[in-house]
Amino acid sequence: MVEGRNDTVAVQRAVDADTIETRGSAIGDHVLAEIRRAQQKRGVIVFTDPDQAGERIRRIISKEISGVKHAFLSQKEARGKHKIGVEHASPTSIIQALAQVRSESKEEAPPLTWEDYVDLGFVGSPNSASYRQQIADVLQIGYGNAKQFYRRLHVLRISQEELIKAMEKVGKETADES
Repeated sequence: MVEGRNDTVAVQRAVDADTIETRGSAIGDHVLAEIRRAQQKRGVIVFTDPDQAGERIRRIISKEISGVKHAFLSQKEARGKHKIGVEHASPTSIIQALAQVRSESKEEAPPLTWEDYVDLGFVGSPNSASYRQQIADVLQIGYGNAKQFYRRLHVLRISQEELIKAMEKVGKETADES
């Protein structure tokens, strides 16, 4: 599931896949019905632009249709000359994003509490937004504000072990840059 025709072209340049296009962020009932049908028959991967509109579409579809999977591009991978979008990503980036697809689960116990999340620096410090972005890039789960990112860690089943490895990698990269 992508946002528009240019996204479909980019995805099909990278992989052999069928797509459903939302044609914008105002998702109509007919598009939701089409996505719901596809989810029941084959499964759906939500692959939206890493911007506010893409996140809005992702939230709507996740809320309306259970069991969809998610693929993410970083803003860096999806940056064109003047815009951000799946259509600007290289075939390699698209293939990697689709290889890292995540499933949703709202039933499992959260890998960390809100207090742990705050203690780890994901919220409440001047560099929290940048830190979340770096961790999101390592985990390939897309950026979110503090609450969105916390929810995404849980919904996408990011284990504590996975999170710690990502944090260690970000810490090492930051130390290497110093």
